[in-house]
Amino acid sequence: MINRVLAVSLLAGLLAGLVVAALQHVTTTPLILKAETYEAALRAVAPSYAAFTEQGFSGEAKIVLAHGGDAHGEHDAWAPQDGFQRTLFTSLVTIATAIGFAALLLGGMIAANDTIDERRALTWAACGFLAFGLVPAIGLAPELPGAAAAALESRQLWWIFTALVTAGAIFVFLRMEAPWLRALAVLAILVPHVIGAPHPAAPESKVPAEVAAHFAALSLAVQAALWLITGFAVGRLWPWFIRRADAR
Repeated sequence: MINRVLAVSLLAGLLAGLVVAALQHVTTTPLILKAETYEAALRAVAPSYAAFTEQGFSGEAKIVLAHGGDAHGEHDAWAPQDGFQRTLFTSLVTIATAIGFAALLLGGMIAANDTIDERRALTWAACGFLAFGLVPAIGLAPELPGAAAAALESRQLWWIFTALVTAGAIFVFLRMEAPWLRALAVLAILVPHVIGAPHPAAPESKVPAEVAAHFAALSLAVQAALWLITGFAVGRLWPWFIRRADAR
């Protein structure tokens, strides 16, 4: 069983990851490259902006960029070079993510004692996208480089809390028949949004609003494709592995 889960997760993730990596290359990647020019402009003006705010207001003035570090250039991390190296690393991350999605789908379906076929795997994949993609994006939309954001730790904690609560609520809503449990599940989904996602007090984004909105929409569409293609691959490969094992 474990070997089968690993084999299906790896193969399904590889297939889905390759397809979606190609999709990313022609959709979200050009927007990221475009936005990085705005991020560079923000880093250039940030020191003077911070000096002004520190002199005019009490407290610490600090701009946190959505894609790493603050506006003063602190905590800069290594990044692959543009071109082949960047495409390669992005594709590898996408494939690894798809493998994780496949393992998550298989683990959930096996734990729930569900039959693993195309229809059910696609249903689970759609729920996975809702829980880990669409619903958290209501509070924290996908952001481009150059966009101001709240502290990374705060955003991560809120996202994890929202994703787990949403996943549990969807499971209860679909699996439990008691009306009060379903009503409780709906309320649970709303709780993180009532609390509110962390956002900067004074956003300082250099990215045009239409570019940011386009990226957010494309990112969610690509993530939906990743979930659904992974689910389809899992639903196709799992029965095939079972038939192959029975034939032996």
